Amino acid sequence: MRTLYVVGIGAGDPDQVTMQAIKALREVDTFFVIGKGAEKRELVEIRTAILAEHTDRPYRVVEIPDPPRDRTPDDYRDTVLDWHERRSLLLEEAFAAHDGVGAVLVWGDPALYDSTLRMVERVLARGTLDFDYTVIPGVTSVHALAARHRTVLHRIGEPVHITTGRRLREEGLGAGSTVVMLDADCTFTTVPGDTLIWWGAYLGMPDETLLAGRVGEIGDEIVRRRAELRERKGWIMDIYLLRPAE
Repeated sequence: MRTLYVVGIGAGDPDQVTMQAIKALREVDTFFVIGKGAEKRELVEIRTAILAEHTDRPYRVVEIPDPPRDRTPDDYRDTVLDWHERRSLLLEEAFAAHDGVGAVLVWGDPALYDSTLRMVERVLARGTLDFDYTVIPGVTSVHALAARHRTVLHRIGEPVHITTGRRLREEGLGAGSTVVMLDADCTFTTVPGDTLIWWGAYLGMPDETLLAGRVGEIGDEIVRRRAELRERKGWIMDIYLLRPAE
């Protein structure tokens, strides 16, 4: 493989794929997809639909199984670093087996809460393979959430804090508005009840679900709907924006 594209493909809607991304997709010989198991097969199918809509030449799809990891470790950082290492070894093996132009498709944008760039750098650092790579930005779930709720992420002149459910639980709300990603525990239930929340699941996908209001009024409804959706589909991707009451 002489060239690799790391392409942000948006939150799931094929229309969110940028023209820059489409131009890159049309150069690719091999797409490398990290699979998430049978329960999340739909994610692979969405990627396949994006390729079918935007590519105009033959290509291969190489699916790489995602190595398992502990989701509630005592040492979170070291556990994730070990997971990145095992992932990068699988990517290296796949890269070495294919010639031409390759691509990894990344949900949202490769620069925001995604490990692909770190793994690519690990592959290059080992020195076994030598290739050039280009990063193409994508529409993030943060942008999709704000657009679907028709709201601005922040009040005038205020900051936006982007964090995870784990950090929200440990540190509380940041200054200004707080966007929370990767929250499996509905941590918004721990903030003051008058806090405003804009919540979205499966943004850009057919099952997109949106709720907004004050945590004390709709928090339980979000918890219920989230559990129902996850039970029905076997997986969920959601995100929310919090803002203290004025």
